[in-house]
Amino acid sequence: MADVFKVGEKVVYPAHGVGVIESIQSKTISGTAKKFYMLRILDSDMTIMIPTENVGSVGLRRIIGRDMVAKVYKILRDKKVEIDQQTWNRRYREYTEKIKTGSVLEIAKVLRDLFVLKGDKELSFGERKMLDTARNLLVKELAIAKSHSEDKIMEELKTIFAH
Repeated sequence: MADVFKVGEKVVYPAHGVGVIESIQSKTISGTAKKFYMLRILDSDMTIMIPTENVGSVGLRRIIGRDMVAKVYKILRDKKVEIDQQTWNRRYREYTEKIKTGSVLEIAKVLRDLFVLKGDKELSFGERKMLDTARNLLVKELAIAKSHSEDKIMEELKTIFAH
């Protein structure tokens, strides 16, 4: 089976963010040889071993392309959203699930919804942390996808969310 990703390729690992495939290694576990991607997460320098056969189930994916970048910005700019008036902890659980999917569109929705909510009322500690997590995941990936600095992406987000 051919490897899906190459050494040196930047990929997204859901809920952890952008990482680099440092190497592809074979290890024998319980008498069975398995291949692993050695993934170093850029933000934390943490290295994760991911069995190549589990790529689909863990949601490892390539950095988004230009077409997806446009969709992300469309979601961020669409502020006419109905914020669910449920309790903050129910909302928090929903946002956590969306971030865990690793879908850049879901993460963009979480970021947008929290910014809209923040305009209405004080966010809880958990919601503020969630906003930071969503923003960091998005900024890192958009910076790579658009070949811009993270600072430039942060400025774009500030402009979008300035009322």
